[in-house]
Amino acid sequence: MTRTEKLLPPVLSPADIQKFLGIGENKAYELLASSQFHVARVGRRLFVSRTVFIEWLEGKSEAKEVNRRK
Repeated sequence: MTRTEKLLPPVLSPADIQKFLGIGENKAYELLASSQFHVARVGRRLFVSRTVFIEWLEGKSEAKEVNRRK
C-alpha cells in the first residue's frame, strides 16, 4: 500500500475526494458524474473504491482504457 492510499479510507465519499483534492463540493460531484471511473450508488449516496480512485489519479485507468480499445 502506497503512502497516498494510507491517507484514504477503503471507500471514498464525495467529501473524502473533495478534501483530498482540495476542490469544492460541486467539483467533486462533477468529477463523479464525469464517468472517468466507476461510481457505486447506494440510494442517493455516491461512493468510489480507493483503488479505482488512486488508479485514476495516477493515470493508470487511462492506460487500461487504451489497451481495451486496441
